[in-house]
Amino acid sequence: MAGASSLEQRIGHHFNNPALLEQALTHSSRLQETPEASDNQRLEFLGDSVLGLFLAETLFHTFPDEREGHLAQARSVLAKGDFLAQLARELELPAHLRMSEAEISQDGQHRDAALEDALEALIGAIYLDSDYATTCACLMLWFGDFNVRLSKRLARDNPKGRLQEWTQANGRDQPSYNIVDETGPGHAKEFKAEVIVSGETLGTGAGFSKKEAEEAAARSAIEQLGI
Repeated sequence: MAGASSLEQRIGHHFNNPALLEQALTHSSRLQETPEASDNQRLEFLGDSVLGLFLAETLFHTFPDEREGHLAQARSVLAKGDFLAQLARELELPAHLRMSEAEISQDGQHRDAALEDALEALIGAIYLDSDYATTCACLMLWFGDFNVRLSKRLARDNPKGRLQEWTQANGRDQPSYNIVDETGPGHAKEFKAEVIVSGETLGTGAGFSKKEAEEAAARSAIEQLGI
């Protein structure tokens, strides 16, 4: 498989059975042009379960004092499709996905759903090619520092809560949000919001609802503050 060695270096695993890697990267659309190929759906099913166990086990040991609710929330955040798609992009999987020409022409190799599926399939393929310990070692390489990953994801998923925690910890006023602009027709309005802390505008953001705009403003403030 062309480029497999460079990809194997990035994922941290050299396949004893290269056919598993090829299958993990094969989107179902490819079967329209190559009916004899095997797509990655079964491997995705397996990889999803392996990932779930890895996350539960790692979070359990990483945060020994946290209650079940916090651990469940953390696992949910790190198993979300957009985050798995982000990991897939960091591993440069889009360049290696095997899809139909029609799917590629529509930029299908960059879609979150396809990348999430491929990443989970890759996990399943590594597991079948080696063992659970080896798969966990690869996943640790991909995830890096769990505290950093989780902090960034929680801030992204709940930016208003994250910003409020920061203001409380730093003796600042609670964030207040203002809708400063509305554009577009009634059925497709876009809102622009700003977030103010202790009289200072810390961020602005836009969205197709007031809630989305406020969250975008909070996310902007978090990025500005580096928290």
